[in-house]
Amino acid sequence: MGLFDKLGFGKKEESLQQGLEKTRSSFFDKMGKALVGKDRVDDEVLDDLEEILITSDVGVNTTLEVIRRIEERVARDKFISSNELQAILKEEIASLLKENEPNRPAEFDAELQQKPHVIMVVGVNGVGKTTTIGKLSNMYKLAGKKVMLGAGDTFRAGAVEQLKIWSERADVPLIRQGQGADPAAVAYDTVASAKSKGADVVLVDTAGRLHNRRALMDELGKIKRVMSKVVDGAPHEVLLVLDASTGQNALQQAKAFTEVVDVTGLALTKLDGTAKGGIVIGISHEMSVPVKYIGVGEKIEDLQVFDRAGFVEALFEKRVSG
Repeated sequence: MGLFDKLGFGKKEESLQQGLEKTRSSFFDKMGKALVGKDRVDDEVLDDLEEILITSDVGVNTTLEVIRRIEERVARDKFISSNELQAILKEEIASLLKENEPNRPAEFDAELQQKPHVIMVVGVNGVGKTTTIGKLSNMYKLAGKKVMLGAGDTFRAGAVEQLKIWSERADVPLIRQGQGADPAAVAYDTVASAKSKGADVVLVDTAGRLHNRRALMDELGKIKRVMSKVVDGAPHEVLLVLDASTGQNALQQAKAFTEVVDVTGLALTKLDGTAKGGIVIGISHEMSVPVKYIGVGEKIEDLQVFDRAGFVEALFEKRVSG
């Protein structure tokens, strides 16, 4: 039984289908028009499919890889019907999505190899980073984990207060200092406190400034160094939060952050409000980083553990029932 079932959060699959409705509707409308009068996959269909994938924000490089794989299938099998195309697309898209590494499980009730398990959360301002941390802390807490938060985004006005509200909502302790404090000092105090109090999971917020990459690199590097002095290997994860509704801009942010820090996982927010859900596929494939969480609504339970098979099925479900 999964955590969502245990906690009575209802039907995760329906929530995912509803969250992807705009992306799916846009995709299928375009696919339907491209396949009108077609009984087989030919060059014209492939050209149309390429355009559809790119305009769904899958990204040029990932789209070209999908088309290349389908062309290989067509060359090998000689005849692929338009009905078979959907099954092949599902298979190829699923294979492009990176899997989580065993030592960095996404499930909230999973056993963790380290204690405390330290997660540094990065991302530009406005993508939902602090809200994502709050939701993650709540889910870990509900799964029976002892959680602690660190308010390391000390430069943005309101960031610490916003995280304080989430810590109170989830009933988890928050380590913070005043605005303008040294983020590395906050991170050090957080991890040291978590270690002494036997916490299972530590989530450390960081500043979301990308305009000066050298300063950001120095700051994140310092935060990582001080945490590793307290707990070996910390941070054990670097989770990058991206706003899916920004499409290709999210991919550019991902590229910028991976130049600065070793990103180990992605959280994509606001999927429910966009037709650009294809960006999930493009980012995971291009950056070779697994998507760990997706946000498909405002409620706490709408931050879901990303499931490759479930995502692809929901993307290709023609309509949500009811």
